[in-house]
Amino acid sequence: AERLEVREDRDRWQRAPDIGFEALERQLAQDPATGRCCHGDAPTLADVCLVPQMANARRFDIDLSPYPTLVRIDAACNAIPAFADAAPAKQPDAE
Repeated sequence: AERLEVREDRDRWQRAPDIGFEALERQLAQDPATGRCCHGDAPTLADVCLVPQMANARRFDIDLSPYPTLVRIDAACNAIPAFADAAPAKQPDAE
């Protein structure tokens, strides 16, 4: 029973980015500096942070349809070889 509680707590914690996604979506959708990436057309640290959060959201089946700007930026970043090569599914020790 304790193991199930730990798993449920972990799952709730993993869904926490949904709250941050709402704020980030609003900010990036309204910011004229938003381009292919979070700030302009070249990746910045913001994109390096966003892409893994999006991967975790997908892993935990978070509905990303309310975040079209984040989905678009994530796709643009994942089209860049460095991001694509770093994807969890491409890591030999990833589950």
